[in-house]
Amino acid sequence: MGRRRAERPGAPSGVLVLDKPSGPTSHDLVSRVRRALDVRRVGHGGTLDPMATGVLACFVGKATRLVRYLGGADKTYLGTARLGWATDTGDAEGVARAEPVIVPELTDEQVETAMAGLTGDLLQRPPMVSAKKKDGKKLYELAREGVEIEREPVPVSVRHFALLERDAESIRFEVCCSAGTYVRVLAEELGEALGVPAHLAALRRTAAGPFTLEQAVSGDELTRESAEGALLSLTDVPLGMPELCVDAGGRRAFLHGQAVTGETITKEGDTMVVKDGEGALLGVGRVTEGGEVQPETVVASVDED
Repeated sequence: MGRRRAERPGAPSGVLVLDKPSGPTSHDLVSRVRRALDVRRVGHGGTLDPMATGVLACFVGKATRLVRYLGGADKTYLGTARLGWATDTGDAEGVARAEPVIVPELTDEQVETAMAGLTGDLLQRPPMVSAKKKDGKKLYELAREGVEIEREPVPVSVRHFALLERDAESIRFEVCCSAGTYVRVLAEELGEALGVPAHLAALRRTAAGPFTLEQAVSGDELTRESAEGALLSLTDVPLGMPELCVDAGGRRAFLHGQAVTGETITKEGDTMVVKDGEGALLGVGRVTEGGEVQPETVVASVDED
């Protein structure tokens, strides 16, 4: 395997929050960011299906090292469940599994009771059309081959699942859930709880951890100017951790992989943001048993003065 080439000198680093349009994949949007900013290293903090729209946080350059701290954050969505028929993918892009059925008359109370039963810590079976892997192969690749396998349920958490509005055949909702939750499975389960087949007809992510639509730029019309103007610098990335500020000696030590100390150390095992005296982000460290902060992820360079 060849060595990965370093980024060009002066290449940008930070987080770019996109408003993903319906149609392209999350990987397509990452490619657009690479072209717009002329960078090689770009990752994202949580896949959106092609049909879905909304917040896609793209981590650029050195910020890719921070995905581990933010990629697993809760996500918030606005969605629409269509009642009356299920599809083979669980969403509107799939093929109906059977003829539509007549949806019985429902009350708001029935719908809200069903939603309450799908709130909290749950076990959810991943759909076949997903990026989960089995023996090194993604489930959606097996599904394309007409293969369906048993999938072990995985733990997820639904923090909030609320009815916004509805009509005879659709339910519009807001949901806040843990990373890894499949909202289309939630829509199917809502239908089951109401006694009818259902699928996810629309989905829009409004927040991914600290990143919201208010920060987002259009992924459809991405240009160098719009990308550079919206790029959050490394120092401005909201990591949501306690901070430790170090002096020049502490800066050199941290960047060379040595533990640092200070007055704001938290308890053992905690992660802390480490910044220098000018407020620039150096990286993230973990508090040791001895009350020091050991570098875990370094984003600054020794020669950055």
